[in-house]
Amino acid sequence: MKIRKIVTIVEETFIEGFKEVGGPVRMAASMAVIENPFAGRYEEDLSPLIRDYSTRLADELVPRARKALDAEVEGYGKGALVGLDGEIEHGSAIIHTLEWGKPFRDAIGGGKSLLPSAEKRGSAGVPLDVPIKHKIDDHIRSHHQTMEVRIPDAPRADEIVIVAALANSGRAHPRIGDLKAEMKDKGMEDFTG
Repeated sequence: MKIRKIVTIVEETFIEGFKEVGGPVRMAASMAVIENPFAGRYEEDLSPLIRDYSTRLADELVPRARKALDAEVEGYGKGALVGLDGEIEHGSAIIHTLEWGKPFRDAIGGGKSLLPSAEKRGSAGVPLDVPIKHKIDDHIRSHHQTMEVRIPDAPRADEIVIVAALANSGRAHPRIGDLKAEMKDKGMEDFTG
């Protein structure tokens, strides 16, 4: 695996909707720009991306994002931005695996909910909106949010940007309620979506 660069960013929100936030809403993302070994050609067997990239990238990116977050992790998300000579499936092969998810969850002290994701193909500098959900229960509405990430010179046509994103809380001033609590009040405890 060839990594050209790793970029880590932190976003802190102090005022939202013209009102101060009790403590800053923090989101952090760590992104690796890697060479795509399958750029420019079709390959049936994508197992090398799973075997050689998934765990190594999770082990590299998640601790960096956690350190940058500098707070307890409540929410998480992931993403893959594939350069124009690659397939979206190349990024998906890295981030939609047990080899990615287990070390990701281990690095933040656990997590039970689905790791939400965004994948797309694009040119250098294109933004990716990475969805973030609560790490224990993805039905908790206050934690449904996104973090926009971008790297001005990536991905090149033969590269992939892999993203690990974390949040210290839900959105600032959430007021729409907890979906599970609402469903329970209506006698719909088994509602899943």
